[in-house]
Amino acid sequence: MLVSRTLVHACLRDGAGGSPTVVVLDEPALSDEERRRVPLEWGTSHAVYVQVRPGPTVDLRFFTAEGELPACGHGTVAALALLASRSEGMAESGPGAGEGYRATLRAAGRVFDGWAERDGDHLTAAFDPGPVALRAPTGAERALVLPALGLTPEETDPSRTRVAGVGRERLLVGVPTRERLAALAPDPDRLRAACDRFGLLGAYVYCAPSPEGRLAARMFAPSIGVPEDIANANSTACLAAHLAPRGFTGIAVDMGDTLGSPATITATARPGPTGPLVQVGGNAHVTDTRRPAR
Repeated sequence: MLVSRTLVHACLRDGAGGSPTVVVLDEPALSDEERRRVPLEWGTSHAVYVQVRPGPTVDLRFFTAEGELPACGHGTVAALALLASRSEGMAESGPGAGEGYRATLRAAGRVFDGWAERDGDHLTAAFDPGPVALRAPTGAERALVLPALGLTPEETDPSRTRVAGVGRERLLVGVPTRERLAALAPDPDRLRAACDRFGLLGAYVYCAPSPEGRLAARMFAPSIGVPEDIANANSTACLAAHLAPRGFTGIAVDMGDTLGSPATITATARPGPTGPLVQVGGNAHVTDTRRPAR
């Protein structure tokens, strides 16, 4: 069977921008080395490999040029959007026509829910990222990561700096304003060395939110071959969990402006038995850019 690879722009802002992600459906067995080459061939940061099983249950694997990741939020949004668009096409006049798409997702041993629905010319997709583990960073983590970002301890409030885990830990760092965030110029080699030392995915730097929960963020992840991510949904989920005790039940995070591709990720948090229950997602556009698998 001839299969195709589709480019999906995930986490759009006002219908434009977003993070271009390759979604590969029903791909024959590939080696991990071949999977790593796909984002390089397409000029994207990530690729997501999708196997649909009865239910539907959907198996997801995520790759950058550096290797496999246990989770990728915008890749999950992209996969859900493509699956929803295919489901719409199959159900235009039969049972299920006009209904949203829902699936049980499996990635890196975790099982969780995802859904998507039509939103005008685009699709809105969201998922349950799972429990978020939060802890205070150690003095050594702060001492190495903050200077690599170009920040001084005086610029960062310790209460707004956390190590957060969804699949893999990353450092959340709060700065006072959007202007300071936009001016950041990290040293990628120094940041990679610091993150590798502590096993961190990267550093997600965010500014203070408005009373309505609107803010901006930048994600630096050179350890996985992504100097800066256009959109990072799982880190936004971590931030939503961190901000929930401060009264923020929903946030909208702008990213990608410094890379010329504006993106917005939304997340909600509500109390749960062991911590905040988070949902995260965004709008997506499934392009007509498809290439046959070789």
